[in-house]
Amino acid sequence: MEKQIRVAVAGAKGRMGQEVVKMLGEDAQLIFTGNLDTRGDEESIRLQMEEMKPDVLVDFTTPHSVYRHMEICLQYGIRPVVGTTGLTPEQLQEMTDRYREAGLGAIIAPNFAIGAILCMKFAALASKYMPHVEIIELHHDRKLDAPSGTALKTAEMIAAVREELKQGHPEEKEIIAGARGAEYEGFRIHSVRLPGMVAHQEVLFGAVGQTLSIRHDSISRESFMPGVNMAIKAVVNMNSLIYGLEHLID
Repeated sequence: MEKQIRVAVAGAKGRMGQEVVKMLGEDAQLIFTGNLDTRGDEESIRLQMEEMKPDVLVDFTTPHSVYRHMEICLQYGIRPVVGTTGLTPEQLQEMTDRYREAGLGAIIAPNFAIGAILCMKFAALASKYMPHVEIIELHHDRKLDAPSGTALKTAEMIAAVREELKQGHPEEKEIIAGARGAEYEGFRIHSVRLPGMVAHQEVLFGAVGQTLSIRHDSISRESFMPGVNMAIKAVVNMNSLIYGLEHLID
């Protein structure tokens, strides 16, 4: 049997946290050691760490908590797997540098659904040949950030390979401000927030005489668990931080 991995969860009682705990209980290699509660003082956190002794912390909490949780992981030599979006680019770069200096593995991923990762990779490939593109992301109405981390990561991957192009009519005017969505490197991102949705993204491409649509839908939060499982097992063998699960998929 492969070496067992001890896993603590931040936000274990939340909707995503409950799915993570369920997944951990179904894999004999993974041991759920408990919920990390950082609302107490440093002594409380130290006692939790001594009791749980986690190898990995899975974090699906809130943007204002994740930075502190990553600092705690550095302090105690724990490898984080983070699905919480909202870190600023400056914070992400800071953590990348600090984890590399510490020789400690970490994974931050805007989306853990394998289909969503493939959607991003396919969209980046398509943008090389069809640079007229717009992103539409749709999530539940309790989501805190817009655009979603998945949409932003998709946009970054597209911008890295797409030819420079400011699309749309040069004299285009918005009758209502924001009607055309947010502009990113010459193309647009649109965020929809409605009850009943989980996580959905469509990347639309247009060219002369043709269109292409690449869409992914997470129907339930279970869709993220295979990716979380893969990340937990990968991060224990890493010595630096990676941003995006696509780095684990050939």
